[in-house]
Amino acid sequence: AALSPFAATRRIGHPYQNRTPPKRKKPRTSFSRVQICELEKRFHRQKYLASAERATLAKALKMTDAQVKTWFQNRRTKWRRQTAEEREAERQQANRLMLHLQQEAFQKSLSQPLPQDPLCMHNSSLYALQNLQPWAEDNKVTSVSGVA
Repeated sequence: AALSPFAATRRIGHPYQNRTPPKRKKPRTSFSRVQICELEKRFHRQKYLASAERATLAKALKMTDAQVKTWFQNRRTKWRRQTAEEREAERQQANRLMLHLQQEAFQKSLSQPLPQDPLCMHNSSLYALQNLQPWAEDNKVTSVSGVA
């Protein structure tokens, strides 16, 4: 059988097997407490550094420019995650407070009869609707206009 000129040659094994072995990962750099303290102080004042500022800070802390750059990138990522988590916690707290206030207002509305609405007293349809309110105690006549 003749081979088609478009037939692809089949590879045997995984495509990444023939690559050169990966280089060893560089060990994690440990910074001193003084370096971290200075980096954190600077970050608190300024989230981004210009290249000249970065070089000056790196020299003062006896770090490389790349180390300062990487530290600031990682710190901004951490800061964004923390602020997003704080905003979400505040949103959830506000939702819980709103729900509590709504429940409190509803309970209060159950215990306090609404004043009679003069319009309902003279309109038989509105008067009948008042008696359909499931929250009215013992089907007392209450005001329809007080319902939100």
